Amino acid sequence: MTEKFTLNEDAQGNKNPILPEGVKNYLIDIDGTVGEDIPNEEPERMATAEVFPDALAQVNKWYDEGHVIYFFTSRTEAHRKVTEQWLKKHGFKYHGIIFGKPRGGNYHWIDNHIVKATRYKGKFTDFVLKEETVEVFND
Repeated sequence: MTEKFTLNEDAQGNKNPILPEGVKNYLIDIDGTVGEDIPNEEPERMATAEVFPDALAQVNKWYDEGHVIYFFTSRTEAHRKVTEQWLKKHGFKYHGIIFGKPRGGNYHWIDNHIVKATRYKGKFTDFVLKEETVEVFND
């Protein structure tokens, strides 16, 4: 992938990657989000999992708009080949896959960059602005 970001140096001399205005880094789960929910304990089902057509269309739309698409999955490296074949078979456009996401949900992501999380509830669409209460560090 051609790097889309530039490096921005902060006051301490640290260089941080900055994406161009309007470009987003999407980290997208696979099982239960873009396709049928298959547990790691049943890898024989991964190759034939049902794809969610609205997810396929939306992910490819974001890719075509120039956003960065990574799948972030609880599947393990042992599932890499079947996962890549499944994504290719269904025509997903993406830049990479990160395996080994912790299982069990209730994620609380702590990062020095802005992180926006959206829980998938059965419908892939464009995002809308909405105000919600979130947990943050006490400044």
